[in-house]
Amino acid sequence: MREFSVPAMINVPRQSNITDLVVKQAAKASDPALFSRPGVAGSWQDVRASEFLADVTALAKGLVAAGAAPGDRIGIMARTRYEWSLVDFAIWFAGCVSVPIYETSSPSQVAWILGDSGAIGAFVESDRHEDIVRQAVRNEGLEHVGHVWQLGADQLQALREAGSSIEDSLIEERRQAASLEDLATIIYTSGTTGRPKGCELTHGNFAELAENAAAALPDVAHEGARTIMFLPLAHVFARFISVLCVACGATVAHTADVKNLLPDLQSYRPTFILAVPRVFEKVYNSSMLKAEDSGKGRIFHAAAETAIAWSRAEAVGKVPLALRLKHKLFDKLVFHKIREAMGGRVEYAVSGGGPLGERLGHFFHGIGLLVLEGYGLTETTAPVTVNTPQLIKIGTVGAPLPGNAVRIAEDGEILAKGICVMRGYFGRPDLTEEAFDDGWFRTGDIGELDADGFVHITGRKKEIIVTAGGKNVIPALLEDQIRADALVSQCVVLGDQRPFISALVTLDTEALPGWLDRHGLPAGTTAAEAAEHPKVREAVQTLIAAANETVSQAEAIKEFRIVPEDFTEASGHLTPSLKIKRAQVLQDYAEIVEEIYAASPSRR
Repeated sequence: MREFSVPAMINVPRQSNITDLVVKQAAKASDPALFSRPGVAGSWQDVRASEFLADVTALAKGLVAAGAAPGDRIGIMARTRYEWSLVDFAIWFAGCVSVPIYETSSPSQVAWILGDSGAIGAFVESDRHEDIVRQAVRNEGLEHVGHVWQLGADQLQALREAGSSIEDSLIEERRQAASLEDLATIIYTSGTTGRPKGCELTHGNFAELAENAAAALPDVAHEGARTIMFLPLAHVFARFISVLCVACGATVAHTADVKNLLPDLQSYRPTFILAVPRVFEKVYNSSMLKAEDSGKGRIFHAAAETAIAWSRAEAVGKVPLALRLKHKLFDKLVFHKIREAMGGRVEYAVSGGGPLGERLGHFFHGIGLLVLEGYGLTETTAPVTVNTPQLIKIGTVGAPLPGNAVRIAEDGEILAKGICVMRGYFGRPDLTEEAFDDGWFRTGDIGELDADGFVHITGRKKEIIVTAGGKNVIPALLEDQIRADALVSQCVVLGDQRPFISALVTLDTEALPGWLDRHGLPAGTTAAEAAEHPKVREAVQTLIAAANETVSQAEAIKEFRIVPEDFTEASGHLTPSLKIKRAQVLQDYAEIVEEIYAASPSRR
């Protein structure tokens, strides 16, 4: 199969936009809760659609009073919180264009985004963020950035009051002016290489895709469904899900600090969650380590194998009686505890941002949490494809959502077309022309398409390693397997134009103390000391040997180094969506890489 398309299920009127989604929900007799805000003592306070509509209208008036004109760009720099979505919709109601900025961005990154987009102002969360924005404005002479508003209650109230004299009719005129073809937001790619590019996403990209995704996922996203957002709203994945929930009347809560995620899950009790694969790896590994630390490791591993076996059998429609009974036993002993840790009501999880892996997908399905893996990019408003409860193949990223299409090019690159695809890169017609091939967007990913239209991702085109011997190696095939172990945090496979394949590995500092204790090593051993310890090296070598068994001899990792510090977003080696910045790693660890290839070259 080389091409597969799915017709749209919902035809959205051309002269409509994202703001109509809020108006539609507020007009319902049920007046659904679109958001929940943290209350006292672990409680949550619902924000009804009518309340949300009134508040975004008031804030939109404040923006108009401040001089914001239709089409003006306005930045948002904050952690994941209710006010992020509030001002996002207020910007749209004022007829303007929102420009997300990761709250971890440096002054130079902020300056680039505000300067390139020509933003007239920005919403920020704190004094620290305001200082960064003002520093960026001063350093780069960004005179067009005339406003910086904070998201605190007092500052937002001042903005509401400033717009009190603006007529409702003007805001109604502003919000209705945009059609599906008009620009809604410019989202800058997180930039694994080079300067971030501004992706122009339209009202149609969000509104049409949200309406069709809701129609394709009625069991997941519907009025009464609840989710808690902990991924950054500056990322397209979280942003799209937020709009999707407004479109279908589901309720969204937010938690800004992942350290509070477990208690927030337990108090809020969502029905579905969204996460990147690394989060699911962490949930699995932390559950396993907790069991091993309490002397119940054998029970957990037996339960995990049972969950995976049950899921695989269920996928083909035949679960043997003995396996059903075993599964029921482990549900009482193990599985329900994991579900309870996530609030007890979670039935579905939406995974994006990278491949999850078949084994983890079956594990979570086996414990009672169906992970719906999807695929997309910033340029495609997040999902091009997604698995649904009715149409799922674990280990794939699903089939195209209604209104989307996928094609596999001759070289294996995945091409996308449909309601999800951006209109282009802001101010860069040259890059836009490069990105499209006869109307199809070049994703840069390599994959396969089966007879039912399900996509399997095999790697990133730009990351394919070509060894000195001419062998093509897809690093993710090895990296994902090695990183899945609790001891390992990150793995970067190397070898482009080199005589053999090697790898850099980092240790998971959260899992390390328990691992050290179980292996009779001093609890106070640091990650840097552990990186040099023979027992740790032996454990990592075992993981690498197991991964090597899944590839050819020419693709196998021949040498590795455990580096003393982890690759993180703060260190500059991960994007905010936890993707490896491969070029940065190679640059910062050039000496170690050269040492690998200088050692015993003849043996290779």
